[in-house]
Amino acid sequence: MSMVKYVLTLCLITWFALIALMPKVAIYYKLEEQLHTQDIALNEASAEEGLFTLELKNVSVYVKGIPIASIEEVTIFTLLFYSSIEVKGVEIDDSLKHMVPKETEEALFRHSLLDPFSLSVEALGSFGAMQGSIDLKERNVYLDFNESKHIQMLQPKLQKSEKGWIYETSF
Repeated sequence: MSMVKYVLTLCLITWFALIALMPKVAIYYKLEEQLHTQDIALNEASAEEGLFTLELKNVSVYVKGIPIASIEEVTIFTLLFYSSIEVKGVEIDDSLKHMVPKETEEALFRHSLLDPFSLSVEALGSFGAMQGSIDLKERNVYLDFNESKHIQMLQPKLQKSEKGWIYETSF
């Protein structure tokens, strides 16, 4: 029995050390490099590393050199088997306001190793509240706009359901 405790303790210490010592900022910069190959650039004012988190402040998003959005704060949290990305204060550029809602107060993306091909999405903004999922294996997106406000620009792409409006597409 003491051998089992020893192995479990060793696994727990290894897991904790792996997360705590993980070079989160370096991994983020590597992701930034990969996005740059797709002509997507992220410029952040600061990147702060925590024990389980990486916080980015005042992020500007550019696609092919054109400013697309500004984000007040991004918090990336990971335990390796569970990860989440919380995005606060997203403001889309005025040139895109006829295509997507201009402001998103908060968005949350979650991923778990228990369901590795699924990503859950929740958002709150000028459009109301939205919940959905992204199936990475089937390459499908399903978004349910429960409290729909100011979504006129999206309505041609949405389908009416019993509870509100639904957006479905594949990528």
